[in-house]
Amino acid sequence: MHKPGRSTPERFPAQDRFADGAQYIAGRLMKGTSGRTHAVVDPATGEEVLTYDLAGTDDVDAAVAAAREAFPAWAGATPGERSDALHRFAAVLAERAEDFARAESLQCGKPLKLTREFDVPGTIDNTSFFAGAARHLQGQSAGEYSGDHTSYVRREPIGVVGSIAPWNYPLQMAAWKILPAIAAGNTIVLKPAELTPLTSLLFAQAATDAGIPDGVINIVTGTGQEAGEHLVGHPDVAMTSFTGSTAVGKRVAEIATATVKRLHLELGGKAPFVVFDDADLEAAVHGAVAGALINTGQDCTAATRAYVQRPLYEAFVDKTAALMETVRLGDPFAAGTDLGPLISHVQRDRVAGFVDRARAYARVVTGGEAPQGDLKNGAYYRPTLVADAPQDSEIVQSEIFGPVLVVLPFDSDDEGIRLANDTPYGLAASAWSRDVYRANRATREIKAGCVWVNDHIPIISEMPHGGYKQSGFGKDMSVYSFDEYTQLKHVMFDNTAVARKDWHRTIFGDR
Repeated sequence: MHKPGRSTPERFPAQDRFADGAQYIAGRLMKGTSGRTHAVVDPATGEEVLTYDLAGTDDVDAAVAAAREAFPAWAGATPGERSDALHRFAAVLAERAEDFARAESLQCGKPLKLTREFDVPGTIDNTSFFAGAARHLQGQSAGEYSGDHTSYVRREPIGVVGSIAPWNYPLQMAAWKILPAIAAGNTIVLKPAELTPLTSLLFAQAATDAGIPDGVINIVTGTGQEAGEHLVGHPDVAMTSFTGSTAVGKRVAEIATATVKRLHLELGGKAPFVVFDDADLEAAVHGAVAGALINTGQDCTAATRAYVQRPLYEAFVDKTAALMETVRLGDPFAAGTDLGPLISHVQRDRVAGFVDRARAYARVVTGGEAPQGDLKNGAYYRPTLVADAPQDSEIVQSEIFGPVLVVLPFDSDDEGIRLANDTPYGLAASAWSRDVYRANRATREIKAGCVWVNDHIPIISEMPHGGYKQSGFGKDMSVYSFDEYTQLKHVMFDNTAVARKDWHRTIFGDR
């Protein structure tokens, strides 16, 4: 490991846990064998946190072999035994909550108050949920559906799962992939984004310390082109789960098809935020700012397209801009910070490019620039409101993944719902109205995996998360996620020898 930056020990006391490497295979840390290194950079300062050896294909092979070896015993454990292990896991995570919060803030630039109050508690809650859900992996009850035969359905684990997680919510996305997989009896190899491996590695270490057997959870930290593609194409990996951009998701699907793998994709989003003319304007304005700026807008469910019915449009634009201008950018570890940096200068420049190009056809009401002064070395970008862009413009149709909200007017309810559906994506949406019938219509007709009413962004462990259209397929969280990580087997018993003879005679005659 590279020598950490000057501020790292105070911000991240757990840094010494990575002295042996950034690959976690069969219950221990080790160095990658690719011959290349990668730096984890604090996006708030541009300072290196540490440098590690990237995984190569040999490391992926070793991790898959460890997962394959661990599978029979873990799959053969009773639901109660897996549940007990996950309950212990949740307790260890709770004991180490501050370490996780600091690591997530450091590698992502998230305000510490967000990781303390949202990312880490949500992960602990998710672990507790799957600890309970592990005991309810039910098939179907027995029944005589065909004469003297009894049928039932077994729900069984698939085998080794190969998962790839993104950089925007490294801890939560690791948990969303690991927990339902292992609760169902699978073993897993997870590749986190190379920008943000720290909390995934801490998560795997905590699992081992909680008594989850070696090889059940393995982490390989390498590039997508080398480690990721090798993991997806590996013949001993039975399923691939990927969260990331739609473009990369298409590549993952192409590779997985060669070995006919089970596939779960959670891809991009461009969430509409539909405000009808009877909505509570103040609530909608606050919801739009919170929904657009969560995690500095680096959230595939973030509010990105606000459609506001014309009687409220100008007031909504003015009030949203004014509220955005009160948002405080700053050091993620400072108590008063509302908004941290983007993940990198590359991402900041990408976001700025969208806004700069939009100036030719739309109105940038507020923001649209990087701050200077004390924040100039970080990947910061001011909260930005863009109004009056054409529906078919780039800034309306493409995923920006930054603190940018685009506002457009609409006239009729039909038009508002049509515009909300007018992108290739369908991950999340929200509708704002005091009229229950109007809101209910929106929830039926907006094509998205989640539609909030008079709110935007909250998620809970008990309910599913996943998209429509080019936002992917399959569900994270909730018991519905077990449909992704298990396979069904029909078992049929012949209850009488006579029935068997009659069936045989029907096919072959009296032989």
